[in-house]
Amino acid sequence: MNLFSLRQAVRLPPLARRLLLISIDTLLLPLAVWLSFWLRLAQPFHPSFQASGLWMLPAVLLIGLPLYAFTGQYKGLTRYVGSRALYRLAGRNGLLMLLLACTGVMLRLPMPPRSSWILLWLLLTGFTGAIRFALRDLLLSLRSVSHNQQMVRVAIYGAGEAGAQLAAALNLAGNHQIITFLDDSPVLWRRTINGIPIQPPQVLNEIQDQLDQVLLAIPSMPRSERRRIVADLQRQAIPVLQIPSVDDLTSGLARIDALRPVAIEDLLGRDQVPPLPELLGPGLRDAVVCVTGAGGSIGSELCRQILQLCPRVLILLESSEPSLYAIEQELRQQLPASVELLPVLGSAAYPALVKRLFAVHGVQTVFHAAAYKHVPLVEANPLAGLANNVGSTRVVCQAAVAAGVRELVLISTDKAVRPTNVMGASKRLAELVVQASAVELSQSALAAGQPRTNMAMVRFGNVLGSSGSVVPLFRKQIAAGGPITLTHPEIIRYFMTIPEAAELVLQASTLARGGDVFLLDMGEPVRIKALAEQMVRLSGLSLRNVRNPNGEIEIVCTGLRPGEKLYEELLIDAESEPTQHPLIFRAQERSLPPELLWIRLDALEAAIASHDVEAALSLLAELVPEWKRGEVSD
Repeated sequence: MNLFSLRQAVRLPPLARRLLLISIDTLLLPLAVWLSFWLRLAQPFHPSFQASGLWMLPAVLLIGLPLYAFTGQYKGLTRYVGSRALYRLAGRNGLLMLLLACTGVMLRLPMPPRSSWILLWLLLTGFTGAIRFALRDLLLSLRSVSHNQQMVRVAIYGAGEAGAQLAAALNLAGNHQIITFLDDSPVLWRRTINGIPIQPPQVLNEIQDQLDQVLLAIPSMPRSERRRIVADLQRQAIPVLQIPSVDDLTSGLARIDALRPVAIEDLLGRDQVPPLPELLGPGLRDAVVCVTGAGGSIGSELCRQILQLCPRVLILLESSEPSLYAIEQELRQQLPASVELLPVLGSAAYPALVKRLFAVHGVQTVFHAAAYKHVPLVEANPLAGLANNVGSTRVVCQAAVAAGVRELVLISTDKAVRPTNVMGASKRLAELVVQASAVELSQSALAAGQPRTNMAMVRFGNVLGSSGSVVPLFRKQIAAGGPITLTHPEIIRYFMTIPEAAELVLQASTLARGGDVFLLDMGEPVRIKALAEQMVRLSGLSLRNVRNPNGEIEIVCTGLRPGEKLYEELLIDAESEPTQHPLIFRAQERSLPPELLWIRLDALEAAIASHDVEAALSLLAELVPEWKRGEVSD
């Protein structure tokens, strides 16, 4: 049969395919009867066959074919035949044996030896099952030929359950040729999955010319292990794809064969540390919680995780209408029946709005994430940065005290430590506002013997995927063909994923005693140039440099921007102490007396109101003496 004839067979209509299978079964059923006698009696035409086999030949057709049709034998799609179809086929053939035996007994016909019945059942199941599996494999192999598709040669890294499922899905799709499985476990080496060998990763040196891609099929792999494997594969210059995450697979958001490139977010950061149950949620469940800046990168993730802890009311305070709409629509899709969601469009810097909001709704916990955080923009617009970052913090603290809020947590940044830019200095001043409020509140509450608002700050570094992060910027520059712009080849940063940062913030809030500065362990620092180089390689492109002048993406260093540091810190002048959580540390840092700070803040607000930039920056330098105006730190 030539290729054209095979393609025509693939395109047969369903009725024609069923008739083809019925014709094949019409040949196989009598053949199985005859072979059962031959194998049992060692003669092709033994007298026993002439006595009982002759009535069984037509009977197996008259009973078997209607039985197959009635029980759905010809309704299944041949290309998706699997082990369950074989089990059902064995059951049908067992029922066929029973009906044949009953027919012989009722009509008092000569019966074959009892062992022949077992042989006949095995032969029928083997013949009819084998022909269907053979047709399945033929259809799958011909489908790619019929569409003139180029088979992608792949190795699957991971010979576990996910790897086996991926192989089955790829075989059904018919677009990939699986050359081998790769696995680090010596126990699996030299074994096979459906005839495909399992080999150690070291064989890539020998077979890399036979591969177009390597597919990572270990969805629960720790980040450290993923980094190691991807680094090894990149040395082989083989493109790497991966299957979706465990969460996407279990939630049904993605299929096992929805392959995607390895994102840099999958490699940065450390292995996930499970949250401590006693720290996650005791103050939030059945409480009224307000998140300011709810539409931002950190604020929106805080809202997602708080929602899972089932507060009574979750208030979303956001000044950006599109951002508020987006997070409200997302949260309403997963809103528990017991939780009330309240979106509020407005700024956390408006005293009347915030005070009324906290008082009317009886807010118990506040996460203050509203802030301007883009260093160049705040440097160019210092008054707006100070009004939002410092002014909103003062307003939120005053409203929290007035309404008797139980907990207030300020989301801060490592740029507040020895700041070299207005944004960092404004966040440090916001920290001083919280510290002074906590001191003042502690003194008044102690004198009155009343409970006080527990105030704290959580300080951490860069968050992967947040707006303004280098990762989306580099990804955009790579997509445009380069160049990647880097301010300095030696600049380093700490990185943390948004979900991990939010999870640690929620746990730190439970540990607060008043005026605490909580520091999050950010893991190992990352050289931004190395990050950019790895993103280029993950995109399947090559770097253009002195050693490779014909590369595709160039990295250009533009020089440090005003107020930019080569590295960030998390502590100013205090020693950190461990807490109950291994990744959260507590510090008590220098603060300003409340009576001094409030007077200077009133002057700062007056300078902002009169648009006096020089006066405002002078006051900022006075309140945050570690900030040196116009300095670039290395």
